[in-house]
Amino acid sequence: MSLLRRSMRTAFLGLLLAFFGTAHVSASSGLASASDSTTVSTTVTVRVVSNDAKLVQDPVGGARVVIRHAETGEVLAEGRQTGNSGSTDKIMNQPHERGATIYEAPGAAKFQTTIPLAGPTPVIVTAEGPLDYPESMQTASASATLVPGEDITGDGLVLTLHGFIVEMLSPEAGARVDGGTVAVRARVRLLCGCPTQPDGLWDSSRYDMKAQIVSADGEVLTEAPMRFTGTTNEYEADVPMPSENAATLRVVVADAERVNFGVAEREM
Repeated sequence: MSLLRRSMRTAFLGLLLAFFGTAHVSASSGLASASDSTTVSTTVTVRVVSNDAKLVQDPVGGARVVIRHAETGEVLAEGRQTGNSGSTDKIMNQPHERGATIYEAPGAAKFQTTIPLAGPTPVIVTAEGPLDYPESMQTASASATLVPGEDITGDGLVLTLHGFIVEMLSPEAGARVDGGTVAVRARVRLLCGCPTQPDGLWDSSRYDMKAQIVSADGEVLTEAPMRFTGTTNEYEADVPMPSENAATLRVVVADAERVNFGVAEREM
């Protein structure tokens, strides 16, 4: 009987050892699988461009760039585009041939990062700028798939922001208006900070520029066209002062043909 009990105990211990041995191997196998997974550091270059103009550069604050995983929303990289506006000749004057680099030049603005990728990764890339002019900031985004080891360099992934930087220079907010008109002066540039003037490279004679006085409910009460002052980027108008309901002074700049628009407002 004792021999039978010893045999049964031996068999039971064998079963326990077999069970825990298998569990240990299984767990070890899972850890080995996880440790075997590798990532590849992959360079991603993003360029943020002002529509019909040049790169959004440091003097206007650059642009904020965020790269997110398209499915999970996880932020894979973010930062600011830094550098200068790029080569005027390459961007604005030379014909753009297929495959030629347009924005890559010494010191040209870009956002560049390195992302560890375990496999093909769908992303959404978003840019907003110019950061120093919140009232004029615009946003653009694009989707792409990143592949491990396939670096994006050179011109990179290009995002285009549409609009103008419009700054109200005068009158100051809350300034008292005497007489029948309001003297308005504004500065108008592309989002890259590129200059505007009649017959210039960025020809403001093509733009529709107005100064308006608007009521609290959004009705345009009076308006006048803006004219070039003789100083690069600066324009002025004398807007008739309405008898009542004036709430906001507004400057509107439009280049519908090239899809650039800009607005500046100030309370009266």
